[in-house]
Amino acid sequence: MDGKILARIGAIGFVTFAITVTAIELSRRDEPPLYRSVAAATETGVDPLKTELRRCQQLGEAGTRDPACLQAWADNRDRFLKPSQPLQPQPAPQAPGPQGQLQNSPAARDPALSDPAPATDSHTNEAR
Repeated sequence: MDGKILARIGAIGFVTFAITVTAIELSRRDEPPLYRSVAAATETGVDPLKTELRRCQQLGEAGTRDPACLQAWADNRDRFLKPSQPLQPQPAPQAPGPQGQLQNSPAARDPALSDPAPATDSHTNEAR
């Protein structure tokens, strides 16, 4: 095959492909969007905190001096950062028992779990 013929066949194929894709695209119907826009989502449920935060955002630097904006930002932080359940108080640490063990530790309840007397190193005594 000659190079010119191969180039012509390629050009005809490309033009045919382009015309087919254009015809398919023009014959398609407009489909409704899969997702609602952000503006439509905010219009359905009016949240006064969100409205106040948007107002403060539009104020810019002046919002840092506006008491209503400071309160809105504090409420917004509390919404996300406050724990959902109140924290349970922790038990106070206990004083050590007579042998230096905690009174409620497993070793204090069962003497078999306690450490034996510290072993002396016999090598250090022989070297002296």
